[in-house]
Amino acid sequence: MSAYLTYMRDNTQERELCSSTLTIGRDKNNNIVLTDLLVSRNHAMVRRLGGGDYYIIDSGSSNGTSVNGGRVSVPTRLRNGDRISIGLTEFIFEQGVQPARFNDSISFQQTVIFHSPVIKEITVLVADIRNYTALSEQVSIQTLSRLMSKWFQDVSDIIQKNGGTIDKFIGDCVFVRWNNDTAQDNVMRALHTAWQIAETTARLKLSFPELPQPLRIGAGINTGMASLGIGADNTALGDAVNTAFRLESATKEIGCDVALSESSYCHLPQHYWAGAERSLVLKGKKEPVRLVCLDFALVEQLLRENRGD
Repeated sequence: MSAYLTYMRDNTQERELCSSTLTIGRDKNNNIVLTDLLVSRNHAMVRRLGGGDYYIIDSGSSNGTSVNGGRVSVPTRLRNGDRISIGLTEFIFEQGVQPARFNDSISFQQTVIFHSPVIKEITVLVADIRNYTALSEQVSIQTLSRLMSKWFQDVSDIIQKNGGTIDKFIGDCVFVRWNNDTAQDNVMRALHTAWQIAETTARLKLSFPELPQPLRIGAGINTGMASLGIGADNTALGDAVNTAFRLESATKEIGCDVALSESSYCHLPQHYWAGAERSLVLKGKKEPVRLVCLDFALVEQLLRENRGD
């Protein structure tokens, strides 16, 4: 679904189409150039993901980017009517605006499209940066914004290359799903994606030496039935999704890198999990869930074996 940024320039209203990536800043190479000394040369970008979700990302600007009055330091999903402030310019984000209704007769009105949710088996990956809250208190907001901008772009590229669908970014967490291949292929893709995100996240220390230590992620992977295409967010909902989020949270308590539910780990070579299964009562669950925990070194070994290296 197309989206636009509407703003005033020299007392004239401008309307810019949001392409896959739209950049804003003082430098002449940006899509929207703002001749305002409060604006950094490369200030912010709007990026489209998946089926038409748009995120605003501050590029580590000096004076920040605000959405509806609040400064953003992590990729923030935009919704129709959101107000974005950059320097002295205010943008209105427009998406899914319906045309004016006809008044003559119902026969002339626009057809209402009804979207019925699709129930499918999916594999869900939830990956989260460890100790992000503590990190945000140790580095400047400019550094944090630049860091999260790069993480967002790198992670988005990894997911796209692995055939995943980004359901959404939630601060320092990404929720991804696969539903086009067999469960075995989907689980392997999810594992490969998690491993690549972990490698990319750790390498951020090279680009940001001011970080107190290399960054790590934790990940939860689950396979199950879910409803797809729910609401304006076109999101996936169901116990399969909730369990993946709970598994990711459990890795912090257990002290492991990746937690996979039985519905996912059963598709892996048995010698990687046989004898390592455990039962755990996840938050919000009445019954224990069978899971296996892996560290990323073992995940890398598994991936190499699967490729036949």
